[in-house]
Amino acid sequence: MSKDDARNRILDAAGPVFAAKGYRAATVREICEKAGMNVASVNYYFGDKENLYVETIKRVRPPRIEEKLQGAWSTETSPADKLRDFIHAMVRALCGAEMFPWLPELLKREIANPTPACEGLLQEPFFANFDLLQSILVEILPPDTPPHKRHQIAFTVIGQCVHFRVSRKIAAMLIGSDEFEAHYGPDEVATHISRVCLAALGLAPPIVEPGRKRDQV
Repeated sequence: MSKDDARNRILDAAGPVFAAKGYRAATVREICEKAGMNVASVNYYFGDKENLYVETIKRVRPPRIEEKLQGAWSTETSPADKLRDFIHAMVRALCGAEMFPWLPELLKREIANPTPACEGLLQEPFFANFDLLQSILVEILPPDTPPHKRHQIAFTVIGQCVHFRVSRKIAAMLIGSDEFEAHYGPDEVATHISRVCLAALGLAPPIVEPGRKRDQV
């Protein structure tokens, strides 16, 4: 077994254990038993339990969306296109987290009771992504928009992206698996959220034209 294979095997086992029990209650022994590795392997590959936890968080922490987008934007890129790109990048990042079904529980534990070693690892991308969204909204909203109103709009945008991620199982149950599989992929969801947000901000036509009758929708 290569070094990378061994590390990944331990990390695969560590994530669910840390999520279920939290950093403090999780034990290296249980993680190694699930990984099929001996206890000394954690010290060999990671140094100690704390470093294993840090590496687990690094593996799944939210990406900095600005790193993916700002290099692709030019002075010609419109605020509407920037917001659309941001929403698509966020939805893809959130849906990509499905490969780690235990991630929401781990993040919930870390946010509620942060460990000193990982507090910055999680806060940094959250702040960076929120700041990027704020900068886009500054371009869109009137100059006299109060900061608290701009923040509320930002949380509305982020909330829609997060909702479609965390409610996927419930959505499939409510509407049926056929419709869910056909219309709730990341790209279609991101396009829908973008259309709603841009229409609400006056950057796209209304979802329903004023005065249009219900049977014309």
